[in-house]
Amino acid sequence: MASGTSDVGLIGLAVMGQNLVLNMNDHGFKVAVFNRTVSKVDDFLNGEAKNTNIVGAHSLQEFCALLKKPRIIILLVKAGEAVDQFISMLLPYLSPGDLIVDGGNSHFLDTRRRTKEVEAKGLLFIGTGVSGGEEGARHGPSIMPGGSSEAWKLVKPIFQAISAKANGEPCCEWVGEDGAGHYVKMVHNGIEYGDMELICEAYNLLHRGLKLSNEEIADVFTQWNSGVLNSYLIEITANILKFKDTDGSDLVEKILDTAEQKGTGKWTAMSSLDLNVPVTLIAEAVFSRILSSMKEERLIASKTFGSYSSNVTIHDKNAFIQDVHDALYASKIVSYAQGYMLLREAASHYGWNLNYGGIALMWRGGCIIRSVFLGQIRDAFLQSPKLSNLLLNDFFKAALLKGERGWRNVVAQAAYMGIPCPAFSSSLAFFDGYRSERLPANLLQAQRDYFGAHTYERVDQPRGKYFHTDWTGSGGRVTSNAYKL
Repeated sequence: MASGTSDVGLIGLAVMGQNLVLNMNDHGFKVAVFNRTVSKVDDFLNGEAKNTNIVGAHSLQEFCALLKKPRIIILLVKAGEAVDQFISMLLPYLSPGDLIVDGGNSHFLDTRRRTKEVEAKGLLFIGTGVSGGEEGARHGPSIMPGGSSEAWKLVKPIFQAISAKANGEPCCEWVGEDGAGHYVKMVHNGIEYGDMELICEAYNLLHRGLKLSNEEIADVFTQWNSGVLNSYLIEITANILKFKDTDGSDLVEKILDTAEQKGTGKWTAMSSLDLNVPVTLIAEAVFSRILSSMKEERLIASKTFGSYSSNVTIHDKNAFIQDVHDALYASKIVSYAQGYMLLREAASHYGWNLNYGGIALMWRGGCIIRSVFLGQIRDAFLQSPKLSNLLLNDFFKAALLKGERGWRNVVAQAAYMGIPCPAFSSSLAFFDGYRSERLPANLLQAQRDYFGAHTYERVDQPRGKYFHTDWTGSGGRVTSNAYKL
């Protein structure tokens, strides 16, 4: 094998890695590959990569020698310790200016650390989110790179060539410094959790509430997919509901109702708490998965309490289906608004210069949350780059007000029917809280001052001036430190 002739190298030949390699090969890039289990290299070259320009190596030294300088090495290995191990093993064979790209689902704080560590060695580092699953990797994913700014020019031709396209524009653009790329991917995954939970709640309301068959619900989702709810997840949900098992019955009914997760939704919820951003819908989506996993305990509780019955009858099924549609759309708007609130706060906290409209474009194609809806988000930030909240944009404001009646009716009817819809409910509660000029936090602050002398501000005094009251007549004048979240 000729040394120094490959444009890019990739380590990690699981499904995503193999498909990205084939994608790059299709676009004219010569790719070198390596895998810790070396036999996978030969299997790949003799299988899916046969009769291509892809070359393989049986050691890291041989792998690095195959690459043009400055070397571009993409890691698609399990997040965590494996990434650090491969970085350490690669260092002896790399030269100043070479680039390591972590394309896995790494935590953004790890990416921040790795960027500093790798740059200290004279090398470049990128942590990039890659979304779209195996199909996206093969035919065009959404790619969200961030890290060493000088590295963007090295990977831009490759990443933008292999990425999905939305209206001819690549769903890949530079996100920002150090961990920005993986942070944006994390929030993408959190929003994905929210979208999936909302769709499942809509399905549950139609299935349990209206007693519609899976086939009927599939038809409803197919109809929804031709309008404002057009999205990949709505599309595949309709397909799932129509899918039959080998005996001709609905396969979805045979799937155990315990959801699993890989952690990115939880990371999003935890980051929102760290940054004091009320990302309530994504948090509810995570908690719903956790509650579903308590299957054995739920079985006991179902026998203990039975199911709630209020003898509610939905007389106009078509009207209620439209209400569920409106509730789903309005809740989706709130979910994305919360996600963008988190991105804005993270950018301020970590010093990132995020392009919010550009992020919407990157999510517009290739990724799991791709939808027509994202085009409106991009337009909102093009109109007002400093927009503080998506809910204040004229388009989304009008959409919320239009769907508000149906949204409220769905949440109320679900409560009467005993059908849980935590994401619908929490998004409506957030909307009502966000639009409230006055919340009962005045009483909360009084309680805190009463039992802990935590002080409070007054509406008739300037902000930042704190007061304490001796509520019982036996307290002192010493107060606890006042601080803001």
